[in-house]
Amino acid sequence: KKINGSPLFVSSVLQFRLLINKKLQSKEENLFFPYYLDPGSSKIKYILSGDGAGTIFVINDKTGDIHAMKRLDREEKAEYTLTAQAVDRDTNQPLEPPSEFIIKVQDINDNAPEFVDGPYHATVPEMSVVGTFVTKVTATDADDPVYGNSAKLVYSILEGQPYFSIEPHTAIIKTALPNMDREAKEEYFVVIQAKDMGGHMGGLSGTTTVTITLTDVNDNPPKFAQSLYHFSVMEDVALGEPIGRVKANDLDIGENAKSSYDIIEGDGMDIFEITTDAQTQDGIIRVRKPLDFETKKSYTLKVEAANVHVDPRFISGGPFKDTATVKIVVEDADEPPVFSSPTYLLEVHENAAINSVIGQVTAHDPDVSSSPIRFSIDRHTDLERQFNINAEDGKITLATPLDRETNMWHNITIVATETRNHSQVSRVPVAIKVLDVNDNAPEFASEHEAFLCENGKPGQVIQIVSAVDKDDPKNGHYFLYSLLPEMVNNPNFTIKKNEDNTLSILAKHSGFSRQKQEVYLLPIIISDSGNPPMSSTSTLTIRVCGCSSDGIVQSCNVEAYVLPIGLSMGALIAILACIILLLVIVVLFVTLRRHKNEPLIIKDDEDVRENIIRYDDEGGGEEDTEAFDIATLQNPDGINGFLPRKDIKPDLQFMPRQGLAPVPNGVDVDEFINVRLHEADNDPTAPPYDSIQIYGYEGRGSVAGSLSSLESSTSDSDQNFDYLSEWGPRFKRLGELYSVGESDKET
Repeated sequence: KKINGSPLFVSSVLQFRLLINKKLQSKEENLFFPYYLDPGSSKIKYILSGDGAGTIFVINDKTGDIHAMKRLDREEKAEYTLTAQAVDRDTNQPLEPPSEFIIKVQDINDNAPEFVDGPYHATVPEMSVVGTFVTKVTATDADDPVYGNSAKLVYSILEGQPYFSIEPHTAIIKTALPNMDREAKEEYFVVIQAKDMGGHMGGLSGTTTVTITLTDVNDNPPKFAQSLYHFSVMEDVALGEPIGRVKANDLDIGENAKSSYDIIEGDGMDIFEITTDAQTQDGIIRVRKPLDFETKKSYTLKVEAANVHVDPRFISGGPFKDTATVKIVVEDADEPPVFSSPTYLLEVHENAAINSVIGQVTAHDPDVSSSPIRFSIDRHTDLERQFNINAEDGKITLATPLDRETNMWHNITIVATETRNHSQVSRVPVAIKVLDVNDNAPEFASEHEAFLCENGKPGQVIQIVSAVDKDDPKNGHYFLYSLLPEMVNNPNFTIKKNEDNTLSILAKHSGFSRQKQEVYLLPIIISDSGNPPMSSTSTLTIRVCGCSSDGIVQSCNVEAYVLPIGLSMGALIAILACIILLLVIVVLFVTLRRHKNEPLIIKDDEDVRENIIRYDDEGGGEEDTEAFDIATLQNPDGINGFLPRKDIKPDLQFMPRQGLAPVPNGVDVDEFINVRLHEADNDPTAPPYDSIQIYGYEGRGSVAGSLSSLESSTSDSDQNFDYLSEWGPRFKRLGELYSVGESDKET
């Protein structure tokens, strides 16, 4: 508590108690501490509560003395609020209301300044003037800035002089020396001190470090490492290939060190070029045009390196560029042959003779020791081998005839090879143009067919025709048209040449009729203007048609002419539809009839007894040779020995065989059948399909005996078919069918 403006430290319990007593007296006059009202009373007990009561602060319950049990720190807690009360020691009843008081902890200089953000890093351009701002630092002090000078700070530099300075109160760091050069020293280490108590003796202090880096400015020009460079290059080096590098060093860095190179003087300014390598900042010298050792063996160049970005502040210091001399020596190389021309154009008439010379190419070896050259044709460009070349002198000759109308241009490649070094090869394209010769006759441009109206008028243009010629004369095409000599006095048609090189066909009279003559043919001779001229005859077909009143063609055939006038197109379509419908009905009817007449086919799983074919003619048995004359086997209808096929027409003419004379009934049937079988096998007109033949002879020795239906039972139910199984393998299937039938019947 301050008394009369001066701080008062409560150093004794009595003084502190007096202050509280005075405070209470000022508020409640009747309230006093009990030991003042009744000194020495043992019934009063003092108790204390509030911030830190019992831990930081304790009270003597008999005397009321308050003691601090721990060291107090203002920076941790600046004040405490406590409550004191007097109570009866026996009953704990309060003897007075509780009293609140505040204990304030007064500051002392017990905290040193601290740089919370340290250490610091800063940059400043090199060559800066004195007083250029670098950075600002800040220190903090935990002491009370209001009370005394405990938190009043003053800054100073401990290390880093004389390069930098700091303002004592603002802590702003500035440059203190002019023209600090980054290339001499790039980084500085500065120590800053902050001291409290206004910098007076007895104050506490703290330090921090500031690393200051000088940034680059373009204050140094580029400088070549050497004033003269020597390079050598082969004369056959490819264009754009680098032949050497030069380097201009610059003490600056980054953008300030970038330089551009140029050739400013020399006898090879158009032969060489120099570019900048973006990574290494080297100057790369490249070949711009082909070199020739035989023409020039060395070159001298003057190259210049200049900074790309120049700082105007340092221009007065001198030019930011440097020069150097470059000498280039060209070395000899074995070069391929060189043609006298980069391309060749030859012309030849399409009627040129075989082996005639159509042109010549020349080439030489550019080396000092010249080598002979051999010529050849790249056959990949002349697959049809239409040309040849003389290997010694390069003369090109014709190997096959040329046709301009088939191919007007031929592009071949000629190869020149050194005789002493076959790896040295050169190629040159040769274009051969085939010149036109009048070797094609003109003809109609297209197949023309003219239409002539029956009601046409005399002199009416029937058709305009044009001609084409595959040849290509220099002055263009001009055609002459004429009729055949025997058609000059044609009574029906005439021709007229038009100015546009076409021909008009005109009718001489009217009254043409389709019924009288439907088609006219008009031969026309077409000649060109070539030397010698070529001609051909083309025939124009003129068809007579029925036309409307305004000349529109309607019909050009005679059938249409004879149709009734009133029959419209719709009626014709209806008639055609009816005819087609009738044809479809007839086809369906024939198909159904054929389906009904199909022969009965016995399926394997069918009962054979359901398909019995009955005949009225019964045989007389094995010994009955009178019932059917054996002579019928001789085929009386084919007595002449030839029986033509009725199903197809034979592919070759078969000569009829001589007929056999009738034989008596006692002829050997086996021999007769064998003869007929041999003839049938060798007869190309014999039908290929199976046919039924009727014989009156059953043969002897058959296990089955007679198959005659005579003396058979009257009903199928009375018959027993078990004997079929005894007839042998040929009747096995028949026995199985009838056996199945019987078993089914019993079932």
